[in-house]
Amino acid sequence: MKLILLGAPGSGKGTMAQKLTTTLNIPQISTGDIFRKNLKEETPLGLQVKSIMARGALVPDEITIEIVKNRLAEEDCANGYILDGFPRSLAQAAALETFQDIDFAVNLDVDKETVVKRLSGRRFCPDCNGTYHISTLEQETVCPHCGGKLIIRADDAEETVRERQRVYETTTLPLLEFYKDRGKLITVDGDGTVDEVYDRILSVLKK
Repeated sequence: MKLILLGAPGSGKGTMAQKLTTTLNIPQISTGDIFRKNLKEETPLGLQVKSIMARGALVPDEITIEIVKNRLAEEDCANGYILDGFPRSLAQAAALETFQDIDFAVNLDVDKETVVKRLSGRRFCPDCNGTYHISTLEQETVCPHCGGKLIIRADDAEETVRERQRVYETTTLPLLEFYKDRGKLITVDGDGTVDEVYDRILSVLKK
């Protein structure tokens, strides 16, 4: 099954993708993870997108499309995949159609203020790549997994989160109509616990 996960930043796309990849036995393709890996390793790509991601803007289409095209051509994507963070614009969606035919686009619908609380409360461990929320941490600055120092990623700062929402609303929301017109859009209520949202996704995919 070839799936796209859509939704505002902080809607839970990454979490749902991780659970789906286990259930469906297909890889999660996260453009955000690819970019962050390059940022950490300070590759030419990482240096190119560093300032873009820090201010919450979108990476240019030509860069993102080429990365995704190369990744989907790898052997582990032969039986399907879950795209998380791509496409983010009509241009990217149109480009994707030229080399892939997806089955469904699953849209996670979450209240805007809920998203702000989710993201601005996130903490990241650069040592083990763990992501946590302050609501579940005993100590806000200590990783519960490896003991490393937790940080707030630049793109999780509240001001940046709201800018990412604005960019999403103007650039990515039109994708819902794009996939609705093709009969491939599934909208799921993204509010609730992880298990509640996941069960909703599975129930509509099984229909």
